[in-house]
Amino acid sequence: MNTYILKTRLTAFVVLFFLAFSVSAQIDRSKQPKAGPAPKITLEEPGEFQLKNGLKVLVVENHKLPRVSYSLRIDNSPIYEGDIAGVTSVLGAMLGNGTTSIPKDDFNEEIDFLGASLNLGFGSGFASSLSKYSERVLELMADAIINPLLTEEEFEAEKKKLIESLKNNDKNPDAIANRVGTALSYGKTHPYGEFTTEETINNITFNNIKAYYQQYMNPSNAYLVVIGDVDFKTVEKQVKKYFKKWENGAMVSTTIPKPAESLPVPQINFIDVPGATQSNISVTNNVSLKMNDPDYFAALIANEILGGGGEGYLFLNLREKNGYTYGSYSRLGANRYGMSRFSTTAKVRNAVTDSAIVETLKEIKRINNEPVAAEVLQNVKAKYTGNFVMALERPQTIANYALNIKLNNLPADFYTTYLQKINDVTIEDVQMAARKYMRPENARVVVVGNGSDVLENLEKIGLPIRYYDTFANLTEKPEYDIAMPADITVEKVIGAYIEALGGAEAINKVSSLYMAANAELQPGMVINLEMKKTTKNQSLEQISVMGQTQKQVLNGNAGYTMAQGQRMDMTEEQIKNAQLESIPFPEVNYLDNQVTLEKIEKVDGENAYKVQVTETMAAYYSVDTGLKLKEVESSPAGQSATFYSDYKEVSGIKFPFKISQTMGPRAIDFIVTEVKVNDGVTDADFK
Repeated sequence: MNTYILKTRLTAFVVLFFLAFSVSAQIDRSKQPKAGPAPKITLEEPGEFQLKNGLKVLVVENHKLPRVSYSLRIDNSPIYEGDIAGVTSVLGAMLGNGTTSIPKDDFNEEIDFLGASLNLGFGSGFASSLSKYSERVLELMADAIINPLLTEEEFEAEKKKLIESLKNNDKNPDAIANRVGTALSYGKTHPYGEFTTEETINNITFNNIKAYYQQYMNPSNAYLVVIGDVDFKTVEKQVKKYFKKWENGAMVSTTIPKPAESLPVPQINFIDVPGATQSNISVTNNVSLKMNDPDYFAALIANEILGGGGEGYLFLNLREKNGYTYGSYSRLGANRYGMSRFSTTAKVRNAVTDSAIVETLKEIKRINNEPVAAEVLQNVKAKYTGNFVMALERPQTIANYALNIKLNNLPADFYTTYLQKINDVTIEDVQMAARKYMRPENARVVVVGNGSDVLENLEKIGLPIRYYDTFANLTEKPEYDIAMPADITVEKVIGAYIEALGGAEAINKVSSLYMAANAELQPGMVINLEMKKTTKNQSLEQISVMGQTQKQVLNGNAGYTMAQGQRMDMTEEQIKNAQLESIPFPEVNYLDNQVTLEKIEKVDGENAYKVQVTETMAAYYSVDTGLKLKEVESSPAGQSATFYSDYKEVSGIKFPFKISQTMGPRAIDFIVTEVKVNDGVTDADFK
């Protein structure tokens, strides 16, 4: 066992012993204990060398396992991409897919054959393998970086993928909150505030890709970190052999603009997402914090106390005390350019959006105005100490620390004295850091949610409200009181829907309906949906993903659900609700069940009649086309919404070929692959 591993384990044992002792010792809780000496940390320094082209290499030898990893970091300044925003994403996706001498398929097949992994992106890269194959993997990595296979065919394919990804996030509150929040905080013309759109992607040319590669994929500001079962001299010889041909291109100097000014007073920035079943809330302000600032450690501790985890003020209030959310946290960024943000996050039910904001601001003011309890401070210090010591068991930690010191202009003893600096933080230091970096008086409260459900109560908070669209453009307050035509009735709405589908005569000829659809949960993971219905109160809904199947079956006056091989019979109430939706076109029977017409609301910018079908379910029908646009189902846990679009005709009847379901922040788009009318369904399907 090498000396480094022995030192680390011994230190970890000593630290954990004293932590355990401190818990059992009798402490005067009214006074903050005096900080004792922090455990002494001894870090092994990585071996270093530099190539003539500027590539800097750090080597951490660890012979415990016969594996080697290579991590590349190209230290570019923040880049503003402007009207070709997305160019670095497209370029990054194209890298690592072959070289000018090795076709894409051959390249990937060899990596797989070696049992290795190799991934490159814009400004970064990672490869790993067994040590006996490490030289070949390093050679392939160098070839892919120096001689990337950049083709117009691959360029067009990656553009299409990126556009499709953007479309999938159109209604995702998390994506909207991130896009608008950063744009408002930094400004759209700042590298950290700009965002990619379909328009900017379409502006990108293949020449842009080649130019960005030449300008920003350069060795002069690159670092290669080698970790594992290697010998320093051997690594030095191999890296020089394979990376010496990496030449610097036409580098450009960039000027980084200042972020947007802080708000003079707190305000709410509201982004309306009609149909959103919960609100995404962030309280944020810009900060200028660097790792080499004298109050950096106090700021770390202050953020941990406020929202670092399950013991934080925010979590204990919003979840444990009030049950508004599954979790609420805070983040305080440190950036060597002096541009970052303090922000809190929470996803809450629509009904408690205003209360959650009030309580979040309350906790931020609390850490500003009330000294933290001595016991809380000591517990947070102990948590940092434990995490820090445990991290030292990983060789990657040593390399990351060494790289951090270089990139952030830190003193050489930054990490050897890390625990002492944590230990030295006082109650007064925490309060001063909180007042400096967590500023409720300048807070920007970004709320992404359903305005028709939450705006009335948001206005009662008393903060000024500004309204933005989902691309951070200032807009007018959404209009929800849309006048209902005097002669409109629920009978006319349902009748217009049936007529829009194809008419009552065509619908009455349908005795059974079969539909198949699928959705991609994530790359490589597809969920399959199959639905069957008849006019005899028979229905089957079956979902399959990765070999797991779940289904719900109704057969007249009986039904059951089955998941993981376990069958459970439906209750009378469940059977009643299932029967209401079991026939091919449930609207045919709606008028017999006392449905009511409520009002007109916006659904994706389109006016729609809201029809209350049951106490827990509402349906929305387009004022213009009559087609169904959305259904919302309510439950004690919240709301789920289903959107219907891309209607196409089958057997003289229109069916939606895109069915999007939202459950909390998650959106799943089912694409219908097959519809059969009066075919593909038998009584045996409902046994």
